[in-house]
Amino acid sequence: MKLALSQFILIVLLFFISACGTGENIVHTITVSEGKLEGLKESELARLAEIKEAKKRDERDSGLKTVIQHTPNYTIVEYLALHPDANNPTAQDYRVGGYDVLDIIVYEEPDLSREKVRISADGYLSFPLIKRLKVDGLATSEIESLISFKLADGRFVLDAHVSVTVSDYNSKQFMVLGSIKEPGAYPLQARERVLDAISRAGGIDFEQGGKQGMIIRTEYPNTDHEKKVVIRINIPGLLKGGNQLSNFLLSDKDLLYIPKAENFYIIGQVQKPGSYLYQEKDITIVEAISMAGGFTRIAARNRTRIIRMEDDMEKIIHVKVDAITKAGKKGQDVSILPGDVIVVPESLF
Repeated sequence: MKLALSQFILIVLLFFISACGTGENIVHTITVSEGKLEGLKESELARLAEIKEAKKRDERDSGLKTVIQHTPNYTIVEYLALHPDANNPTAQDYRVGGYDVLDIIVYEEPDLSREKVRISADGYLSFPLIKRLKVDGLATSEIESLISFKLADGRFVLDAHVSVTVSDYNSKQFMVLGSIKEPGAYPLQARERVLDAISRAGGIDFEQGGKQGMIIRTEYPNTDHEKKVVIRINIPGLLKGGNQLSNFLLSDKDLLYIPKAENFYIIGQVQKPGSYLYQEKDITIVEAISMAGGFTRIAARNRTRIIRMEDDMEKIIHVKVDAITKAGKKGQDVSILPGDVIVVPESLF
């Protein structure tokens, strides 16, 4: 009995020591200044430098990441709860501004009708008999009533029937950026929606992602209360026709942003090194290496590293992959984040 008990205690101690010794070093994180990337070829080091530079360039060029992070974010339902008329085409009728061009018809008075009447920069238009009219900020229906009233007030035409349409939209604009084929600024037309904007910008570039979308909106522009908000939209649901609420009405100065899909990268001794789409689900390092076809024959499997930007600091996470897979340490498998670079060096032996 004593022998059996002592054997049992010894087995437990050995298991505990083995478990602690193995687990302690499976994953080890250091700052990049402490880390060295031995075992990589010159071409692999060059590729790593390219990835880092591209990531920095993307962050510099967009400038949107910080804006989005520090701006109130809403779903469409949440935004409509605050602004019930924001998606109502009647309440959001187009209001003209400087440089818009109008066609004005006075029925039964063809001499008064005019085509291609350009609104001046300060919001006025010139019209026969009544000279200059301030129309900036008015809907076309309001301009019709104003012209009819002025003609009657001057006793030129009583009860004039007037039609006003915008033939050229120039006063307002929106932008489309991200994974879109023709990013840029576009004149905002009457009752224009997200799908209209995507169509005018050439459609979504699905090779770059395009599964998420948001409108960065400027509320109360040119006032002391001007502010930005982010309205998140469901692009897949919108394109499939199942979520028409996402086909939101656009406003002046809106930025429709369809972020490019985020990626992670694998370089070094795997079968298929390269860039991989981050599929918005938990991906571990073991799964990522499997996606890349697994290790090559000369891979230093237990010297695998993840290079990660976190809290404005570059870190190197050392991972002993064999200790995870062969020793059954699945609980210590490391989750991959967008932008991570997995480095698998060549074995020295």
